[in-house]
Amino acid sequence: MASAAVGPPPPEQSPEQPAPLPSVIDTLGEEIVRIISPVSICMLLVVLLTAVLSDPSDSSSSSSFSSVLSFSDPSGGSSAASWTEKLGGALIDSLIFVVVITVVTFLLVLLFYLRWTAFLRYYMGFSSFLVLVFMGGELSALLLRRFDLPLDCATFALLLFNFAAVGAVAVLAGRGVVPILLTQGYLVVIGVLVAFWFTMLPEWTTWALLIAMALYDLAAVLLPVGPLRLLVELAISRDEEIPALVYEARPVVDHHQDDAGGDGRRLWRHRRDPEGGDPDSSLLLSPETMDDTESPGSTLRTPLIASPLQRMGSEDLDGIGLGSSGAIKLGLGDFIFYSVLVGRAAMYDFTTVYACYLAIIAGLGATLLLLAFFRRALPALPISIALGVVFYLLTRFLLEEFLVQCSVNLVMF
Repeated sequence: MASAAVGPPPPEQSPEQPAPLPSVIDTLGEEIVRIISPVSICMLLVVLLTAVLSDPSDSSSSSSFSSVLSFSDPSGGSSAASWTEKLGGALIDSLIFVVVITVVTFLLVLLFYLRWTAFLRYYMGFSSFLVLVFMGGELSALLLRRFDLPLDCATFALLLFNFAAVGAVAVLAGRGVVPILLTQGYLVVIGVLVAFWFTMLPEWTTWALLIAMALYDLAAVLLPVGPLRLLVELAISRDEEIPALVYEARPVVDHHQDDAGGDGRRLWRHRRDPEGGDPDSSLLLSPETMDDTESPGSTLRTPLIASPLQRMGSEDLDGIGLGSSGAIKLGLGDFIFYSVLVGRAAMYDFTTVYACYLAIIAGLGATLLLLAFFRRALPALPISIALGVVFYLLTRFLLEEFLVQCSVNLVMF
């Protein structure tokens, strides 16, 4: 019987390994940069405007603006008033401002509950138009006067109206209708305008207002009856976007989306009781693809969280998209009050500006880390404002004295 030549056995087919998930380091930088970049641009523009236009010897513009926003200033802008009078007036100003903001926010919750979403969107567009026309127009006039640039009234009015009209459309239409860069740019401009005029408040009122708004933000988001918390929970229950002025950053692209063919996006997840009880109050930023047949390598990693979250059944979670693209959003109020802090610091010394900027960015990063740790919605103002105020005081009253002494010693020796 003829024997057949037998070759080596074929190698065993190893099961196909799924593509590795991108590490946290791969997306961490992108996630932070997409938030820090617009915030930094907004703060930089406010600092530049403050440095160019602020004139300590001329208080006319400051007093005229303070008469609108500073409700009770017993000092009347006089430096001869005692610190108790200034503190009392600043506390009254900040209290009235916080009360107004609280009432307006609860009204926003009520209108959103009644499904007046279209009215809210038109109101946001109209408000943006007014800000761009009045605040933008006055700021433009100040810049033209400061640099002695000739421009006739008709051309100025035409350019201002077109600029404001395009901004209102960009804010009203939102993403998908106009380019996202246009909307992002106008939101930053609105933040710069509002923040610049807020820096013209009296100094004591400015600092009291910053601290008061940080405390309000803390209560509005974390308290069970906080207006911002009610608004977010109502939007979650309806699977709707909140009609508000928020900056939407572009999401980090899923590096394995093409291989899986899925449409990955992050979702705000609302954890429910496994026994079917009432939903828990915590919010979770959970990345999942919308395709039920995706491979393990097609799932996005949660930003700032080291281990991927396991998928849970639809009976355990209800969620809404953080925008259809899974973009991260930051309220425009955070832009404004961050910029007010560094703008006020720029009126004193640029060393304090650097210190306050680093403190704000550190606070924003800490907020993102806490968001990943607690897996619930957190306010963005308290940590950054607290660090900014502390660093401002330390830089102004300690670091400056140290630098002055070092300079004197160097000159002497």
